[in-house]
Amino acid sequence: MTQDARFADAAPAGKPVRVLVETADDLAVVSALTQDAAARVGDAAWMPRRRRFALAMNRFRWEAGDAAPPERVRAVLSVENVLGVRAKGLDPTAKTAPVVLLAVDFTPADDGAGTLTLRLGGGATLELSVEALDLTLADVTRPWPASRKPRHKV
Repeated sequence: MTQDARFADAAPAGKPVRVLVETADDLAVVSALTQDAAARVGDAAWMPRRRRFALAMNRFRWEAGDAAPPERVRAVLSVENVLGVRAKGLDPTAKTAPVVLLAVDFTPADDGAGTLTLRLGGGATLELSVEALDLTLADVTRPWPASRKPRHKV
């Protein structure tokens, strides 16, 4: 009989990330945690009837710090109260095309609604029109060794 992986089995600070975002300050944390997350176009799903958008990704574990070996973990970013989704610089039909999430930000409107923008590598974006800022980032697997720590040119 096989047993599901437990986060307690993971390398240092083996607790899963689970963050509920309702403010811009919370969003800054999620943006930092998801920087350099790798996914494919087909890992994104908009469910209009449920007014939900979800993105499954291989998130780099920045929170583990420099002393820990580099790791990634499968995580899901789930956004509620989504009224519409617009892709720019991205072909939604290219399901296996790789994407890298660089940042997540929010532009509020007067009534609490606004636009949640997922900034992707190559200048592409996913813009989600939302009634309110309401999203969750949750790790869904145990971490595994990453080949290297992401690096950026300054």
